[in-house]
Amino acid sequence: MKILLIGATGMIGSRVAAEALDRGHRVTAATRSGRTDALPPSPALTSVALDVTVPARVAETAAGHDAVVSAVSPPRDGSDPTAPLLAMYRSLAEGLRTAGVPRLVVVGGAGSLRTASGADRVDTADFPAVYKAESLAQREVLRLLRAEVTDLDWTYISPADEIAPGDRTARFQLGGDELLFDANGRSFISAEDYAVALTDELEKSQAVRRRITVAY
Repeated sequence: MKILLIGATGMIGSRVAAEALDRGHRVTAATRSGRTDALPPSPALTSVALDVTVPARVAETAAGHDAVVSAVSPPRDGSDPTAPLLAMYRSLAEGLRTAGVPRLVVVGGAGSLRTASGADRVDTADFPAVYKAESLAQREVLRLLRAEVTDLDWTYISPADEIAPGDRTARFQLGGDELLFDANGRSFISAEDYAVALTDELEKSQAVRRRITVAY
Protein backbone atom coordinates (compact mmCIF):
# COMPACT_ATOMS: atom_id res chain seq x y z
CA MET A 1 0.00 0.00 0.00
CA LYS A 2 1.15 3.53 -0.77
CA ILE A 3 0.26 5.88 2.11
CA LEU A 4 0.38 9.65 2.26
CA LEU A 5 0.99 10.54 5.92
CA ILE A 6 0.31 14.19 6.78
CA GLY A 7 1.92 15.33 10.02
CA ALA A 8 4.51 12.59 9.86
CA THR A 9 6.96 13.89 12.46
CA GLY A 10 4.67 14.32 15.47
CA MET A 11 4.43 11.91 18.39
CA ILE A 12 1.74 9.82 16.73
CA GLY A 13 2.60 10.47 13.09
CA SER A 14 6.19 9.32 13.50
CA ARG A 15 5.03 6.05 15.06
CA VAL A 16 2.48 5.48 12.31
CA ALA A 17 5.28 5.97 9.78
CA ALA A 18 7.49 3.45 11.56
CA GLU A 19 4.68 0.89 11.87
CA ALA A 20 3.64 1.20 8.24
CA LEU A 21 7.21 0.94 7.00
CA ASP A 22 7.84 -2.12 9.20
CA ARG A 23 4.86 -3.80 7.53
CA GLY A 24 6.25 -3.18 4.07
CA HIS A 25 4.13 -0.23 3.00
CA ARG A 26 5.45 2.78 1.13
CA VAL A 27 5.05 6.06 2.97
CA THR A 28 5.08 9.61 1.66
CA ALA A 29 5.79 11.69 4.75
CA ALA A 30 4.30 15.17 4.41
CA THR A 31 5.11 18.15 6.61
CA ARG A 32 4.76 21.87 6.04
CA SER A 33 8.54 22.25 5.69
CA GLY A 34 9.23 18.95 3.97
CA ARG A 35 11.77 18.06 6.65
CA THR A 36 11.47 14.58 8.12
CA ASP A 37 14.92 14.20 9.65
CA ALA A 38 13.43 12.66 12.80
CA LEU A 39 12.18 9.63 10.87
CA PRO A 40 14.46 6.64 10.32
CA PRO A 41 15.78 6.47 6.75
CA SER A 42 14.11 3.90 4.53
CA PRO A 43 14.04 3.28 0.77
CA ALA A 44 10.23 3.09 1.12
CA LEU A 45 10.02 6.57 2.68
CA THR A 46 9.64 9.76 0.64
CA SER A 47 9.48 13.25 2.12
CA VAL A 48 7.42 16.10 0.70
CA ALA A 49 6.43 19.63 1.69
CA LEU A 50 2.67 20.15 1.80
CA ASP A 51 0.39 23.02 2.74
CA VAL A 52 -2.85 21.18 3.51
CA THR A 53 -4.86 24.41 3.31
CA VAL A 54 -4.40 24.45 -0.48
CA PRO A 55 -6.70 21.84 -2.09
CA ALA A 56 -4.77 21.80 -5.36
CA ARG A 57 -1.56 20.93 -3.52
CA VAL A 58 -3.36 18.20 -1.60
CA ALA A 59 -4.68 16.75 -4.85
CA GLU A 60 -1.27 16.87 -6.52
CA THR A 61 0.46 15.24 -3.55
CA ALA A 62 -2.20 12.60 -2.88
CA ALA A 63 -2.53 11.43 -6.48
CA GLY A 64 -1.40 7.84 -6.90
CA HIS A 65 -1.70 6.93 -3.22
CA ASP A 66 -3.99 4.23 -1.87
CA ALA A 67 -4.81 6.02 1.38
CA VAL A 68 -4.14 9.21 3.32
CA VAL A 69 -3.54 9.49 7.05
CA SER A 70 -3.98 12.86 8.74
CA ALA A 71 -2.01 13.18 11.97
CA VAL A 72 -2.21 16.97 11.99
CA SER A 73 -2.58 18.74 15.33
CA PRO A 74 -4.69 21.89 15.74
CA PRO A 75 -2.87 25.23 15.99
CA ARG A 76 -1.30 25.67 19.43
CA ASP A 77 -0.61 29.40 19.42
CA GLY A 78 -3.25 30.27 21.99
CA SER A 79 -5.94 31.16 19.45
CA ASP A 80 -9.16 29.19 18.99
CA PRO A 81 -8.08 26.27 16.80
CA THR A 82 -11.53 25.20 15.62
CA ALA A 83 -11.98 27.36 12.51
CA PRO A 84 -8.49 26.73 11.05
CA LEU A 85 -8.71 23.01 11.76
CA LEU A 86 -12.09 22.69 10.07
CA ALA A 87 -10.85 24.74 7.10
CA MET A 88 -7.89 22.41 6.81
CA TYR A 89 -10.08 19.31 6.78
CA ARG A 90 -12.43 20.81 4.19
CA SER A 91 -9.38 21.55 2.03
CA LEU A 92 -8.06 18.03 2.58
CA ALA A 93 -11.39 16.46 1.60
CA GLU A 94 -11.62 18.63 -1.52
CA GLY A 95 -8.11 17.67 -2.54
CA LEU A 96 -8.75 13.95 -2.06
CA ARG A 97 -11.91 14.14 -4.17
CA THR A 98 -9.96 15.81 -6.96
CA ALA A 99 -7.16 13.23 -6.71
CA GLY A 100 -9.62 10.32 -6.68
CA VAL A 101 -8.25 8.98 -3.38
CA PRO A 102 -11.27 8.07 -1.23
CA ARG A 103 -9.55 6.51 1.81
CA LEU A 104 -8.81 8.86 4.73
CA VAL A 105 -7.84 7.86 8.27
CA VAL A 106 -7.83 10.65 10.85
CA VAL A 107 -5.87 10.73 14.10
CA GLY A 108 -8.61 12.12 16.29
CA GLY A 109 -9.08 13.17 19.87
CA ALA A 110 -10.54 11.48 22.93
CA GLY A 111 -12.60 14.43 24.13
CA SER A 112 -15.63 13.50 22.02
CA LEU A 113 -15.86 10.01 23.52
CA ARG A 114 -18.89 9.42 25.75
CA THR A 115 -18.43 8.80 29.46
CA ALA A 116 -20.61 6.64 31.71
CA SER A 117 -22.70 9.72 32.54
CA GLY A 118 -23.55 10.20 28.88
CA ALA A 119 -21.50 13.40 28.60
CA ASP A 120 -18.60 13.76 26.20
CA ARG A 121 -15.28 13.55 28.00
CA VAL A 122 -14.42 17.14 27.04
CA ASP A 123 -17.59 18.35 28.78
CA THR A 124 -16.85 16.70 32.12
CA ALA A 125 -15.76 18.77 35.13
CA ASP A 126 -12.32 17.18 35.52
CA PHE A 127 -11.26 17.47 31.88
CA PRO A 128 -7.83 19.19 31.80
CA ALA A 129 -8.30 22.84 30.82
CA VAL A 130 -5.00 22.90 28.91
CA TYR A 131 -6.38 20.43 26.35
CA LYS A 132 -9.94 21.72 26.12
CA ALA A 133 -9.71 24.02 23.08
CA GLU A 134 -7.89 21.38 21.07
CA SER A 135 -10.39 18.70 22.09
CA LEU A 136 -13.36 20.86 21.17
CA ALA A 137 -11.78 21.47 17.77
CA GLN A 138 -11.22 17.76 17.26
CA ARG A 139 -14.86 17.06 18.15
CA GLU A 140 -15.91 19.48 15.43
CA VAL A 141 -13.73 17.60 12.93
CA LEU A 142 -15.65 14.41 13.72
CA ARG A 143 -18.94 16.23 13.26
CA LEU A 144 -17.72 17.64 9.95
CA LEU A 145 -16.74 14.20 8.68
CA ARG A 146 -20.13 12.77 9.63
CA ALA A 147 -22.10 15.64 8.11
CA GLU A 148 -20.10 16.74 5.08
CA VAL A 149 -17.70 13.99 4.02
CA THR A 150 -20.14 11.22 3.18
CA ASP A 151 -18.47 10.60 -0.19
CA LEU A 152 -15.04 9.59 1.21
CA ASP A 153 -14.15 6.39 3.05
CA TRP A 154 -12.99 8.05 6.26
CA THR A 155 -12.24 6.57 9.66
CA TYR A 156 -11.71 8.73 12.75
CA ILE A 157 -9.62 7.01 15.42
CA SER A 158 -9.79 8.34 18.97
CA PRO A 159 -7.08 7.34 21.43
CA ALA A 160 -7.79 6.57 25.06
CA ASP A 161 -8.07 9.41 27.55
CA GLU A 162 -4.28 9.27 27.92
CA ILE A 163 -1.78 8.61 25.15
CA ALA A 164 2.00 8.78 25.49
CA PRO A 165 5.14 7.10 24.13
CA GLY A 166 5.51 3.57 25.45
CA ASP A 167 5.75 -0.04 24.38
CA ARG A 168 4.42 -1.79 21.31
CA THR A 169 2.44 -4.78 22.56
CA ALA A 170 -0.16 -5.15 19.79
CA ARG A 171 -2.61 -6.10 22.55
CA PHE A 172 -5.48 -3.67 23.13
CA GLN A 173 -9.23 -3.34 22.89
CA LEU A 174 -11.20 -1.51 20.22
CA GLY A 175 -14.45 0.35 20.77
CA GLY A 176 -16.80 2.85 19.19
CA ASP A 177 -18.03 6.10 20.70
CA GLU A 178 -17.52 5.31 24.39
CA LEU A 179 -14.41 5.88 26.48
CA LEU A 180 -12.63 2.58 27.22
CA PHE A 181 -10.89 1.56 30.44
CA ASP A 182 -8.57 -1.27 31.47
CA ALA A 183 -9.17 -3.63 34.38
CA ASN A 184 -7.69 -1.06 36.77
CA GLY A 185 -10.01 1.72 35.62
CA ARG A 186 -7.37 3.57 33.59
CA SER A 187 -7.99 4.81 30.05
CA PHE A 188 -4.56 4.69 28.37
CA ILE A 189 -2.86 3.63 25.15
CA SER A 190 0.77 3.93 24.07
CA ALA A 191 1.44 5.88 20.89
CA GLU A 192 3.09 2.73 19.53
CA ASP A 193 -0.03 0.60 20.00
CA TYR A 194 -2.25 3.38 18.68
CA ALA A 195 -0.13 3.21 15.52
CA VAL A 196 -0.66 -0.56 15.37
CA ALA A 197 -4.44 -0.10 15.56
CA LEU A 198 -4.39 2.65 12.94
CA THR A 199 -2.30 0.61 10.51
CA ASP A 200 -4.57 -2.40 11.08
CA GLU A 201 -7.52 -0.22 10.04
CA LEU A 202 -5.65 1.01 6.97
CA GLU A 203 -5.07 -2.57 5.89
CA LYS A 204 -8.51 -3.98 6.74
CA SER A 205 -10.94 -1.04 6.33
CA GLN A 206 -13.33 -2.41 8.94
CA ALA A 207 -14.60 0.94 10.25
CA VAL A 208 -15.39 2.98 7.15
CA ARG A 209 -17.32 6.21 7.83
CA ARG A 210 -17.21 5.55 11.56
CA ARG A 211 -15.28 6.57 14.62
CA ILE A 212 -13.42 3.93 16.60
CA THR A 213 -11.30 4.14 19.72
CA VAL A 214 -8.39 2.12 21.06
CA ALA A 215 -7.25 1.54 24.66
CA TYR A 216 -5.84 -1.16 26.90
